[in-house]
Amino acid sequence: MPRNGDGVGRDRRNLTDNDRPVKCGGSELTRFRLVVGAAILPLILLGLTALAGAARAVEKQDLVVVTSYPPSFFEPYRAAFERGHPDIRVSIVQRNTASASRFVIEKTDVPADVFWASATDAFELLKRNGSLRPIAPRNTGAPERVFGYPVNDPGGYYLGFALSGYGFVYNPPHLAQNGLPVPRAWQDLLNPVYSGQIGITTPSRSGTTHLIVEALLQTYGWEEGWAMLSQLGGNLSTVTARSFGVASGVAQRRFSIGITIDFLASSPDFAGAGNVFVLPPDTVFVPASIAILSRARNVPAAERFVDFVLSEPGQKLLLSPTIARIPVNPTLSSGLLPPEDGARLLKSGGFDAALSARRYGLVNLMFDDYIVRRRATLARLWKRTADLKAMEIKDAQRLSMLARAQGLLATPPLSTREVENVASSLQGEWPRGVARSPAHTDLANKLRARIEQNLAEAEGLLSAAARPGGNVNFRPWRQ
Repeated sequence: MPRNGDGVGRDRRNLTDNDRPVKCGGSELTRFRLVVGAAILPLILLGLTALAGAARAVEKQDLVVVTSYPPSFFEPYRAAFERGHPDIRVSIVQRNTASASRFVIEKTDVPADVFWASATDAFELLKRNGSLRPIAPRNTGAPERVFGYPVNDPGGYYLGFALSGYGFVYNPPHLAQNGLPVPRAWQDLLNPVYSGQIGITTPSRSGTTHLIVEALLQTYGWEEGWAMLSQLGGNLSTVTARSFGVASGVAQRRFSIGITIDFLASSPDFAGAGNVFVLPPDTVFVPASIAILSRARNVPAAERFVDFVLSEPGQKLLLSPTIARIPVNPTLSSGLLPPEDGARLLKSGGFDAALSARRYGLVNLMFDDYIVRRRATLARLWKRTADLKAMEIKDAQRLSMLARAQGLLATPPLSTREVENVASSLQGEWPRGVARSPAHTDLANKLRARIEQNLAEAEGLLSAAARPGGNVNFRPWRQ
Protein backbone atom coordinates (compact mmCIF):
# COMPACT_ATOMS: atom_id res chain seq x y z
CA MET A 1 0.00 0.00 0.00
CA PRO A 2 1.34 3.39 -0.84
CA ARG A 3 2.34 5.41 2.19
CA ASN A 4 2.01 9.13 2.72
CA GLY A 5 4.71 11.41 3.94
CA ASP A 6 4.12 10.80 7.65
CA GLY A 7 4.37 7.05 7.23
CA VAL A 8 0.64 6.40 7.63
CA GLY A 9 -1.14 4.50 4.89
CA ARG A 10 -4.12 6.37 3.32
CA ASP A 11 -6.30 5.80 0.28
CA ARG A 12 -5.85 8.93 -1.82
CA ARG A 13 -9.24 8.42 -3.39
CA ASN A 14 -11.00 9.17 -0.12
CA LEU A 15 -9.28 12.56 0.44
CA THR A 16 -11.50 15.59 0.27
CA ASP A 17 -10.38 19.00 -0.91
CA ASN A 18 -9.66 19.97 2.70
CA ASP A 19 -7.55 16.86 3.16
CA ARG A 20 -5.32 17.54 0.19
CA PRO A 21 -1.99 19.19 0.89
CA VAL A 22 -1.94 22.92 0.09
CA LYS A 23 0.69 24.21 -2.18
CA CYS A 24 2.14 27.32 -0.58
CA GLY A 25 1.90 30.40 -2.68
CA GLY A 26 -0.78 28.93 -4.90
CA SER A 27 -4.37 29.93 -5.56
CA GLU A 28 -5.65 27.30 -3.13
CA LEU A 29 -4.08 29.17 -0.13
CA THR A 30 -5.64 32.43 -1.20
CA ARG A 31 -9.05 30.84 -1.49
CA PHE A 32 -8.65 29.24 1.95
CA ARG A 33 -7.83 32.56 3.59
CA LEU A 34 -10.84 34.26 2.04
CA VAL A 35 -13.18 31.53 3.19
CA VAL A 36 -11.85 31.54 6.76
CA GLY A 37 -11.82 35.35 6.94
CA ALA A 38 -15.38 35.57 5.72
CA ALA A 39 -16.47 33.08 8.35
CA ILE A 40 -14.61 34.70 11.28
CA LEU A 41 -15.27 38.40 10.60
CA PRO A 42 -18.91 38.36 11.69
CA LEU A 43 -17.90 36.62 14.89
CA ILE A 44 -15.27 39.29 15.62
CA LEU A 45 -17.73 42.08 14.97
CA LEU A 46 -20.32 40.39 17.16
CA GLY A 47 -17.77 40.05 19.99
CA LEU A 48 -16.76 43.70 19.77
CA THR A 49 -20.40 44.75 19.85
CA ALA A 50 -21.02 42.60 22.92
CA LEU A 51 -17.97 44.07 24.66
CA ALA A 52 -19.09 47.60 23.90
CA GLY A 53 -22.57 46.83 25.22
CA ALA A 54 -21.10 45.35 28.39
CA ALA A 55 -18.93 48.42 28.86
CA ARG A 56 -21.98 50.62 28.51
CA ALA A 57 -23.86 48.41 30.97
CA VAL A 58 -21.26 48.96 33.73
CA GLU A 59 -20.92 52.71 33.19
CA LYS A 60 -21.92 54.44 36.44
CA GLN A 61 -24.00 57.54 36.84
CA ASP A 62 -22.60 60.16 39.22
CA LEU A 63 -24.69 61.44 42.13
CA VAL A 64 -23.27 64.31 44.23
CA VAL A 65 -24.58 64.69 47.79
CA VAL A 66 -23.81 67.83 49.82
CA THR A 67 -24.05 67.08 53.55
CA SER A 68 -23.08 68.29 56.99
CA TYR A 69 -22.93 64.73 58.36
CA PRO A 70 -19.63 63.05 59.31
CA PRO A 71 -18.31 59.92 57.53
CA SER A 72 -19.59 57.71 60.36
CA PHE A 73 -23.08 58.79 59.27
CA PHE A 74 -22.96 58.97 55.48
CA GLU A 75 -20.63 56.05 54.69
CA PRO A 76 -23.14 53.33 55.76
CA TYR A 77 -25.75 55.03 53.56
CA ARG A 78 -23.43 55.35 50.60
CA ALA A 79 -22.35 51.70 50.84
CA ALA A 80 -25.90 50.35 51.20
CA PHE A 81 -27.27 52.54 48.40
CA GLU A 82 -24.50 51.63 45.95
CA ARG A 83 -24.99 47.93 46.69
CA GLY A 84 -28.64 48.25 45.75
CA HIS A 85 -27.93 50.58 42.80
CA PRO A 86 -24.70 49.39 41.16
CA ASP A 87 -25.26 51.80 38.26
CA ILE A 88 -24.88 54.86 40.55
CA ARG A 89 -21.68 56.21 42.09
CA VAL A 90 -22.23 58.53 45.09
CA SER A 91 -19.79 61.38 45.69
CA ILE A 92 -19.93 63.33 48.96
CA VAL A 93 -19.22 67.02 49.58
CA GLN A 94 -18.92 67.24 53.37
CA ARG A 95 -18.99 70.62 55.16
CA ASN A 96 -20.57 72.17 58.23
CA THR A 97 -24.11 73.39 57.67
CA ALA A 98 -23.32 77.08 57.15
CA SER A 99 -20.45 76.28 54.78
CA ALA A 100 -22.56 73.70 52.92
CA SER A 101 -25.32 76.27 52.42
CA ARG A 102 -22.85 78.80 51.06
CA PHE A 103 -21.38 76.12 48.79
CA VAL A 104 -24.80 75.49 47.24
CA ILE A 105 -25.57 79.20 46.86
CA GLU A 106 -22.18 80.40 45.64
CA LYS A 107 -20.59 77.46 43.78
CA THR A 108 -23.31 77.11 41.19
CA ASP A 109 -20.91 75.75 38.55
CA VAL A 110 -19.94 72.73 40.71
CA PRO A 111 -22.08 69.58 40.28
CA ALA A 112 -24.43 68.94 43.20
CA ASP A 113 -27.68 66.96 43.31
CA VAL A 114 -28.82 66.40 46.92
CA PHE A 115 -28.68 68.50 50.11
CA TRP A 116 -28.73 66.46 53.33
CA ALA A 117 -28.46 68.09 56.78
CA SER A 118 -29.96 68.55 60.24
CA ALA A 119 -30.76 72.28 60.40
CA THR A 120 -34.18 72.98 58.92
CA ASP A 121 -33.53 76.70 58.64
CA ALA A 122 -30.67 75.95 56.25
CA PHE A 123 -33.22 74.31 53.94
CA GLU A 124 -35.44 77.36 54.27
CA LEU A 125 -32.51 79.56 53.36
CA LEU A 126 -31.86 77.49 50.22
CA LYS A 127 -35.56 77.44 49.37
CA ARG A 128 -35.76 81.23 49.58
CA ASN A 129 -32.70 81.42 47.34
CA GLY A 130 -34.33 79.18 44.70
CA SER A 131 -31.77 76.41 45.24
CA LEU A 132 -34.28 73.58 45.89
CA ARG A 133 -36.68 71.85 43.53
CA PRO A 134 -40.15 70.60 44.56
CA ILE A 135 -40.18 67.09 45.95
CA ALA A 136 -43.05 64.64 46.53
CA PRO A 137 -43.53 63.22 50.04
CA ARG A 138 -42.84 59.53 50.61
CA ASN A 139 -45.20 57.20 52.43
CA THR A 140 -43.34 56.69 55.72
CA GLY A 141 -46.37 56.77 58.02
CA ALA A 142 -44.84 59.71 59.92
CA PRO A 143 -47.23 62.18 61.58
CA GLU A 144 -47.60 65.62 60.10
CA ARG A 145 -45.97 67.20 63.17
CA VAL A 146 -43.70 66.04 65.99
CA PHE A 147 -43.61 68.22 69.13
CA GLY A 148 -45.21 71.04 67.17
CA TYR A 149 -42.66 70.87 64.36
CA PRO A 150 -43.68 69.84 60.80
CA VAL A 151 -41.87 66.69 59.68
CA ASN A 152 -41.92 67.73 56.00
CA ASP A 153 -41.74 71.20 54.51
CA PRO A 154 -45.35 72.40 54.14
CA GLY A 155 -44.24 74.10 50.93
CA GLY A 156 -43.04 70.80 49.44
CA TYR A 157 -39.30 71.42 49.00
CA TYR A 158 -37.67 69.14 51.60
CA LEU A 159 -38.56 66.01 53.57
CA GLY A 160 -37.78 65.02 57.15
CA PHE A 161 -36.12 61.62 57.53
CA ALA A 162 -34.85 61.56 61.15
CA LEU A 163 -35.58 63.23 64.49
CA SER A 164 -33.12 64.70 66.96
CA GLY A 165 -33.42 66.19 70.42
CA TYR A 166 -31.42 69.12 71.79
CA GLY A 167 -30.14 69.16 75.35
CA PHE A 168 -27.06 69.05 77.57
CA VAL A 169 -24.11 66.71 77.78
CA TYR A 170 -22.18 66.66 81.05
CA ASN A 171 -19.47 64.66 82.78
CA PRO A 172 -20.64 63.54 86.26
CA PRO A 173 -17.15 63.27 87.86
CA HIS A 174 -16.23 66.71 86.58
CA LEU A 175 -19.48 68.22 87.90
CA ALA A 176 -18.88 66.58 91.28
CA GLN A 177 -15.28 67.78 91.34
CA ASN A 178 -16.51 71.35 90.94
CA GLY A 179 -19.46 70.95 93.32
CA LEU A 180 -22.00 71.68 90.58
CA PRO A 181 -25.59 70.44 90.32
CA VAL A 182 -26.83 68.63 87.21
CA PRO A 183 -28.79 71.05 84.99
CA ARG A 184 -32.32 69.96 84.16
CA ALA A 185 -33.78 72.85 82.14
CA TRP A 186 -32.53 75.58 79.80
CA GLN A 187 -33.07 78.24 82.48
CA ASP A 188 -30.72 76.32 84.81
CA LEU A 189 -27.80 77.17 82.55
CA LEU A 190 -28.20 80.85 83.44
CA ASN A 191 -27.34 80.19 87.10
CA PRO A 192 -24.09 82.02 87.98
CA VAL A 193 -22.90 78.85 89.66
CA TYR A 194 -22.01 77.58 86.16
CA SER A 195 -19.71 80.53 85.42
CA GLY A 196 -16.88 79.30 83.17
CA GLN A 197 -18.33 75.79 83.00
CA ILE A 198 -20.36 75.67 79.74
CA GLY A 199 -19.32 75.04 76.14
CA ILE A 200 -21.23 75.79 72.94
CA THR A 201 -20.60 76.20 69.21
CA THR A 202 -21.23 79.49 67.46
CA PRO A 203 -24.38 79.40 65.28
CA SER A 204 -22.47 80.90 62.36
CA ARG A 205 -20.54 77.61 62.15
CA SER A 206 -23.17 75.17 63.36
CA GLY A 207 -26.70 74.77 62.03
CA THR A 208 -27.70 72.82 65.13
CA THR A 209 -26.60 75.64 67.45
CA HIS A 210 -28.34 78.19 65.24
CA LEU A 211 -31.58 76.26 65.67
CA ILE A 212 -31.20 76.25 69.48
CA VAL A 213 -30.56 80.01 69.47
CA GLU A 214 -33.59 80.60 67.25
CA ALA A 215 -35.76 78.33 69.39
CA LEU A 216 -34.93 80.44 72.45
CA LEU A 217 -35.59 83.68 70.56
CA GLN A 218 -38.90 82.45 69.20
CA THR A 219 -40.07 80.95 72.49
CA TYR A 220 -39.17 83.83 74.80
CA GLY A 221 -39.26 86.70 72.31
CA TRP A 222 -36.46 88.79 70.82
CA GLU A 223 -35.70 90.92 73.90
CA GLU A 224 -35.96 88.24 76.60
CA GLY A 225 -34.29 85.65 74.36
CA TRP A 226 -31.19 87.81 73.89
CA ALA A 227 -31.16 88.56 77.63
CA MET A 228 -30.97 84.80 78.26
CA LEU A 229 -28.24 84.39 75.65
CA SER A 230 -26.25 87.21 77.25
CA GLN A 231 -26.44 85.50 80.66
CA LEU A 232 -25.50 82.21 79.03
CA GLY A 233 -22.54 84.00 77.44
CA GLY A 234 -21.44 85.03 80.92
CA ASN A 235 -21.24 81.35 81.92
CA LEU A 236 -19.35 80.13 78.84
CA SER A 237 -15.94 78.55 79.16
CA THR A 238 -15.36 78.46 75.42
CA VAL A 239 -17.00 78.59 72.00
CA THR A 240 -15.90 75.63 69.88
CA ALA A 241 -15.20 75.83 66.15
CA ARG A 242 -17.30 72.75 65.26
CA SER A 243 -20.37 71.06 66.73
CA PHE A 244 -18.56 67.85 67.71
CA GLY A 245 -16.10 69.93 69.77
CA VAL A 246 -18.75 70.43 72.47
CA ALA A 247 -19.10 66.78 73.51
CA SER A 248 -15.35 66.33 72.96
CA GLY A 249 -14.61 69.21 75.34
CA VAL A 250 -16.83 67.69 78.03
CA ALA A 251 -15.18 64.28 77.53
CA GLN A 252 -11.75 65.89 77.93
CA ARG A 253 -13.05 67.80 81.00
CA ARG A 254 -12.18 71.18 79.52
CA PHE A 255 -15.61 72.29 80.75
CA SER A 256 -18.43 70.59 82.64
CA ILE A 257 -21.53 71.07 80.45
CA GLY A 258 -22.09 71.29 76.71
CA ILE A 259 -25.14 72.41 74.73
CA THR A 260 -25.56 69.98 71.86
CA ILE A 261 -27.73 67.50 69.98
CA ASP A 262 -28.35 63.88 70.95
CA PHE A 263 -26.43 62.09 68.19
CA LEU A 264 -23.29 64.20 68.68
CA ALA A 265 -23.39 63.67 72.44
CA SER A 266 -23.68 59.88 72.03
CA SER A 267 -20.89 59.51 69.47
CA PRO A 268 -18.85 56.30 69.89
CA ASP A 269 -15.74 58.50 69.99
CA PHE A 270 -16.65 59.47 73.56
CA ALA A 271 -17.96 56.10 74.73
CA GLY A 272 -15.32 55.68 77.43
CA ALA A 273 -15.44 59.23 78.80
CA GLY A 274 -18.51 58.76 81.00
CA ASN A 275 -20.50 61.57 79.37
CA VAL A 276 -24.24 61.73 80.09
CA PHE A 277 -26.78 63.38 77.77
CA VAL A 278 -29.97 64.92 79.18
CA LEU A 279 -33.09 65.95 77.29
CA PRO A 280 -34.64 68.79 79.31
CA PRO A 281 -38.42 68.81 79.74
CA ASP A 282 -38.59 71.83 77.43
CA THR A 283 -36.49 70.22 74.74
CA VAL A 284 -36.59 70.87 71.02
CA PHE A 285 -37.21 67.90 68.71
CA VAL A 286 -36.75 68.72 65.05
CA PRO A 287 -36.45 66.67 61.86
CA ALA A 288 -33.25 66.33 59.91
CA SER A 289 -34.11 66.71 56.24
CA ILE A 290 -33.16 65.88 52.68
CA ALA A 291 -33.83 67.79 49.44
CA ILE A 292 -32.99 67.74 45.73
CA LEU A 293 -31.19 70.81 44.42
CA SER A 294 -32.68 72.83 41.59
CA ARG A 295 -29.40 72.57 39.69
CA ALA A 296 -29.26 68.76 40.01
CA ARG A 297 -27.80 67.10 36.91
CA ASN A 298 -29.04 63.62 37.81
CA VAL A 299 -32.57 64.04 39.14
CA PRO A 300 -33.61 60.37 38.66
CA ALA A 301 -30.65 59.16 40.75
CA ALA A 302 -31.36 61.85 43.35
CA GLU A 303 -34.98 60.68 43.61
CA ARG A 304 -33.80 57.11 44.10
CA PHE A 305 -31.43 58.23 46.87
CA VAL A 306 -34.28 60.04 48.66
CA ASP A 307 -36.43 56.92 48.20
CA PHE A 308 -33.74 54.82 49.89
CA VAL A 309 -33.19 57.19 52.82
CA LEU A 310 -36.94 57.14 53.57
CA SER A 311 -37.42 53.42 52.88
CA GLU A 312 -37.57 50.90 55.72
CA PRO A 313 -33.94 49.70 55.15
CA GLY A 314 -32.78 53.32 55.07
CA GLN A 315 -34.71 54.16 58.22
CA LYS A 316 -33.29 51.12 60.03
CA LEU A 317 -29.76 52.37 59.37
CA LEU A 318 -30.52 55.31 61.65
CA LEU A 319 -30.74 52.93 64.61
CA SER A 320 -27.16 51.69 64.24
CA PRO A 321 -24.86 52.81 67.12
CA THR A 322 -22.60 54.83 64.82
CA ILE A 323 -25.55 56.93 63.59
CA ALA A 324 -27.95 56.85 66.56
CA ARG A 325 -30.85 58.87 65.18
CA ILE A 326 -34.60 58.48 65.62
CA PRO A 327 -36.42 57.44 62.41
CA VAL A 328 -39.52 59.32 61.27
CA ASN A 329 -41.06 55.91 60.55
CA PRO A 330 -43.35 55.52 63.60
CA THR A 331 -42.98 51.74 63.66
CA LEU A 332 -39.22 52.09 64.13
CA SER A 333 -39.33 55.11 66.47
CA SER A 334 -41.79 53.55 68.92
CA GLY A 335 -40.54 54.07 72.48
CA LEU A 336 -37.70 56.40 71.44
CA LEU A 337 -39.59 59.69 71.83
CA PRO A 338 -40.82 61.19 75.13
CA PRO A 339 -44.54 61.88 75.48
CA GLU A 340 -45.79 65.17 74.07
CA ASP A 341 -46.98 66.77 77.31
CA GLY A 342 -46.71 70.40 76.25
CA ALA A 343 -43.71 71.17 78.50
CA ARG A 344 -41.29 72.19 75.79
CA LEU A 345 -39.78 75.08 73.92
CA LEU A 346 -41.84 76.31 70.98
CA LYS A 347 -44.99 75.51 72.94
CA SER A 348 -46.72 78.60 71.60
CA GLY A 349 -47.08 77.40 68.02
CA GLY A 350 -44.00 75.61 66.80
CA PHE A 351 -40.79 76.67 65.15
CA ASP A 352 -41.03 79.21 62.33
CA ALA A 353 -38.27 78.04 59.99
CA ALA A 354 -39.11 80.76 57.47
CA LEU A 355 -38.57 83.48 60.11
CA SER A 356 -35.29 81.84 61.09
CA ALA A 357 -34.15 81.83 57.46
CA ARG A 358 -35.14 85.47 56.92
CA ARG A 359 -32.89 86.70 59.74
CA TYR A 360 -30.26 83.94 59.55
CA GLY A 361 -27.30 86.23 58.87
CA LEU A 362 -28.37 88.92 61.34
CA VAL A 363 -28.75 86.47 64.24
CA ASN A 364 -25.35 84.95 63.48
CA LEU A 365 -23.71 88.38 63.26
CA MET A 366 -25.25 89.49 66.57
CA PHE A 367 -24.30 86.27 68.35
CA ASP A 368 -20.70 86.48 67.12
CA ASP A 369 -20.27 90.14 68.10
CA TYR A 370 -22.41 90.16 71.24
CA ILE A 371 -21.67 86.73 72.74
CA VAL A 372 -18.57 85.17 71.17
CA ARG A 373 -16.25 88.17 70.87
CA ARG A 374 -17.40 89.68 74.20
CA ARG A 375 -17.39 86.38 76.10
CA ALA A 376 -14.66 87.38 78.56
CA THR A 377 -16.28 90.78 79.20
CA LEU A 378 -19.71 89.24 79.71
CA ALA A 379 -18.23 86.67 82.09
CA ARG A 380 -16.60 89.39 84.19
CA LEU A 381 -19.63 91.70 84.29
CA TRP A 382 -22.25 89.02 84.95
CA LYS A 383 -20.00 87.62 87.69
CA ARG A 384 -19.76 91.06 89.27
CA THR A 385 -23.53 91.48 89.00
CA ALA A 386 -24.12 88.16 90.78
CA ASP A 387 -21.67 89.08 93.54
CA LEU A 388 -23.35 92.43 94.15
CA LYS A 389 -26.83 90.86 94.21
CA ALA A 390 -25.59 88.29 96.72
CA MET A 391 -24.56 91.15 99.08
CA GLU A 392 -28.24 92.10 99.54
CA ILE A 393 -27.54 95.81 99.16
CA LYS A 394 -30.11 98.06 100.90
CA ASP A 395 -29.11 101.44 99.50
CA ALA A 396 -31.71 102.54 96.92
CA GLN A 397 -29.23 104.40 94.73
CA ARG A 398 -26.85 101.45 94.53
CA LEU A 399 -29.72 99.09 93.84
CA SER A 400 -30.85 101.34 91.00
CA MET A 401 -27.34 101.32 89.53
CA LEU A 402 -27.23 97.53 89.78
CA ALA A 403 -30.60 97.15 88.06
CA ARG A 404 -29.61 99.53 85.26
CA ALA A 405 -26.32 97.68 84.76
CA GLN A 406 -28.11 94.34 84.54
CA GLY A 407 -30.58 95.82 82.08
CA LEU A 408 -27.76 97.05 79.84
CA LEU A 409 -26.04 93.64 79.92
CA ALA A 410 -29.30 92.02 78.83
CA THR A 411 -30.15 94.55 76.11
CA PRO A 412 -29.60 93.30 72.54
CA PRO A 413 -27.73 95.66 70.20
CA LEU A 414 -30.88 95.94 68.06
CA SER A 415 -34.41 96.13 69.49
CA THR A 416 -37.40 94.34 68.01
CA ARG A 417 -38.55 97.54 66.30
CA GLU A 418 -35.09 98.26 64.91
CA VAL A 419 -34.86 94.75 63.45
CA GLU A 420 -38.16 95.29 61.65
CA ASN A 421 -36.61 98.30 59.93
CA VAL A 422 -33.49 96.43 58.76
CA ALA A 423 -33.65 95.61 55.04
CA SER A 424 -34.30 91.94 54.28
CA SER A 425 -31.10 91.80 52.21
CA LEU A 426 -29.14 92.66 55.38
CA GLN A 427 -30.91 90.08 57.55
CA GLY A 428 -30.37 87.01 55.36
CA GLU A 429 -27.19 84.99 54.98
CA TRP A 430 -24.09 87.11 54.41
CA PRO A 431 -22.06 85.32 51.71
CA ARG A 432 -18.38 84.93 52.44
CA GLY A 433 -15.80 85.74 49.82
CA VAL A 434 -18.08 88.48 48.48
CA ALA A 435 -17.32 92.14 49.16
CA ARG A 436 -19.84 93.52 51.63
CA SER A 437 -21.89 96.48 50.56
CA PRO A 438 -21.62 99.80 52.41
CA ALA A 439 -24.99 98.95 54.00
CA HIS A 440 -23.58 95.69 55.41
CA THR A 441 -20.57 97.52 56.79
CA ASP A 442 -22.70 100.26 58.33
CA LEU A 443 -24.97 97.72 60.05
CA ALA A 444 -22.00 95.76 61.45
CA ASN A 445 -20.38 98.96 62.73
CA LYS A 446 -23.65 100.08 64.32
CA LEU A 447 -24.02 96.77 66.14
CA ARG A 448 -20.48 96.83 67.48
CA ALA A 449 -20.70 100.43 68.62
CA ARG A 450 -23.98 99.73 70.46
CA ILE A 451 -22.52 96.63 72.16
CA GLU A 452 -19.40 98.46 73.29
CA GLN A 453 -21.43 101.40 74.58
CA ASN A 454 -23.81 99.19 76.59
CA LEU A 455 -21.03 97.11 78.10
CA ALA A 456 -18.93 100.16 79.00
CA GLU A 457 -21.90 101.87 80.66
CA ALA A 458 -22.81 98.67 82.53
CA GLU A 459 -19.27 98.31 83.82
CA GLY A 460 -19.27 101.90 85.06
CA LEU A 461 -22.57 101.39 86.90
CA LEU A 462 -21.36 98.18 88.52
CA SER A 463 -18.20 99.90 89.69
CA ALA A 464 -20.23 102.75 91.17
CA ALA A 465 -22.68 100.35 92.83
CA ALA A 466 -19.77 98.58 94.52
CA ARG A 467 -18.33 101.75 96.13
CA PRO A 468 -20.33 103.01 99.09
CA GLY A 469 -17.19 103.27 101.16
CA GLY A 470 -14.54 101.64 99.05
CA ASN A 471 -14.15 98.79 96.58
CA VAL A 472 -15.76 95.46 97.32
CA ASN A 473 -13.56 92.36 97.41
CA PHE A 474 -15.38 90.02 95.04
CA ARG A 475 -15.37 86.37 95.98
CA PRO A 476 -15.32 83.52 93.45
CA TRP A 477 -18.97 82.58 93.05
CA ARG A 478 -18.56 78.88 93.89
CA GLN A 479 -16.45 79.49 97.01
